[in-house]
Amino acid sequence: MGLSLKSVLEGIEPVSPEWRLKARDHLNNLAIPAGSLGELLALAEQLSAIKQSLKPSVKRKAVITMAGDHGVVREGVSAFPQEVTPQMVYNFVAGGAAINVIAEAAGAQVIVVDMGVAADLTDLVNKKKILSRKVSHGTQNMALGPAMTLQQARQALEAGIEIVGNLVEEGIDLLATGDMGIGNTTPSSAILAAISGRTASEVTGRGTGISDKALENKIDVIQRALDINRPDPGDPLDVLARVGGFEIGGIAGVILGAAYHKIPVLVDGFISSAGALIARGLAPHSADYMIAAHQSLEHGHRLMLEELGLRPLLNLNLRLGEGTGAALAMNIVQAASNVISKMLTFDDAGVSRND
Repeated sequence: MGLSLKSVLEGIEPVSPEWRLKARDHLNNLAIPAGSLGELLALAEQLSAIKQSLKPSVKRKAVITMAGDHGVVREGVSAFPQEVTPQMVYNFVAGGAAINVIAEAAGAQVIVVDMGVAADLTDLVNKKKILSRKVSHGTQNMALGPAMTLQQARQALEAGIEIVGNLVEEGIDLLATGDMGIGNTTPSSAILAAISGRTASEVTGRGTGISDKALENKIDVIQRALDINRPDPGDPLDVLARVGGFEIGGIAGVILGAAYHKIPVLVDGFISSAGALIARGLAPHSADYMIAAHQSLEHGHRLMLEELGLRPLLNLNLRLGEGTGAALAMNIVQAASNVISKMLTFDDAGVSRND
């Protein structure tokens, strides 16, 4: 039996201000002109404060790619059919997807989780190729009513928490979130609208590349879902249940689990940031453990990052998901760890200061 959502939310603490100051003092003494490594120094300080160490290790890396399907695809919101979700899960297992090759470059393992794919993936589970935390065979159509029950929303969150707990026991010290689910920019846009109070047209983009007419339909579907379900912006669990997705809940759980276990977590793009909004709403201090990997091309992602108060490390016009942007940013996080762990101070290096 894994940790309950309640105990995790109660156990998430802000990162140590004492360690932030200790790290800043050390970084200010490195044998470089003050502030010359820019955002890398801020990242190094964050890692040090999270790990409560001047030698924060991020060597053992994992990307958790959560997969799930969405009843709302029946409303014509995606350029791709729902069958692509399980097909891509098989591609992940075969090692042929973008996340596989990019994670390899970062030295990270990829863990694929069936959170709610609308297909039978028992063969992959039995061969231990993927983890199954299947809540159901896809969500309900949120344009007609709630996407899931409150109990299913809680189940999705606790699945993510449990997976992180197991990885921490194995010694993982840097996590990244990823997603796969045809139609999942629709619930992600709805979550942003519900939490930020923005309209559907303000937060909705083209996802996998839909036409102008399809975009109008997608905006209409999201607005309808918001009007019918009336998610409570003050209750993130209610927002997740009414207009969310099982993989989005799983991602939120991963972030909460990372914060609970004091592990830095790279948040990928639009879908992962929807999960981050849910996590932050449930436990505001969880934002201390988040690192925004990149700003995606998806229309609402910048708004999500602003809502979260996070600055992205990269901007490469990505819009794929899977955890690709988060995996790309892993080497930057590793570099920040090396800066604080391995660089010499002025005194250690025998370099004169410019006093």
